[in-house]
Amino acid sequence: MKRVGLVVFAMLAVAMLCTSAMAQGDNSVYFVTYYSNNVSAAPDAVVRVVNDGDTENDLWAVFFVFDDSQELTQCCSCDVTADGLLSEDVKTELTAYPLRNVRNSRGVIKEISSSTCFGNGYKPAGNPGCGYSTPTTPTPGLRSWSTHIQRAVSGYAITETAFADSNLAASEKTLLEQLCYFDYLLSGAPCYCTPEDYDF
Repeated sequence: MKRVGLVVFAMLAVAMLCTSAMAQGDNSVYFVTYYSNNVSAAPDAVVRVVNDGDTENDLWAVFFVFDDSQELTQCCSCDVTADGLLSEDVKTELTAYPLRNVRNSRGVIKEISSSTCFGNGYKPAGNPGCGYSTPTTPTPGLRSWSTHIQRAVSGYAITETAFADSNLAASEKTLLEQLCYFDYLLSGAPCYCTPEDYDF
């Protein structure tokens, strides 16, 4: 009888540990993906962002768009309401106004989930807007996916993957914000965010 009691106790302990681990969720604040075949003949790739509602507040998807030579070409902040869905086109919104007026065919998109708006972007009614004096405030709550345009034997194929969770070092955060500010000083044209209700 003691043996049965010990086995049941062990099974309950394992079940409690598994439940606790599953309830923790994902507190990531920094994500990366790529874009490719960003050319006029190909379909447009799409980035979709969901606010999981955990904070019960708006969050900002702060995008930093790089070319394949590691140079930042655009950045912007897009508002995502609690339980909201944001959809942004890579070709016509996130890479539409590159720093050197050359749209890149491939590169990297980095995103910080932030409770504060940084840089330029869509400013909803009643929001004081974005600026460069207040840095991003990394806050968990955003989940992002991106379609990818793949060259096929004939034409193009489209795949979709989640943004990859990444580690945000303080030095990386500072560098991204500085590069975004320099982009603003040099070009004054951020990437463009379409508000949630108008982006489908």
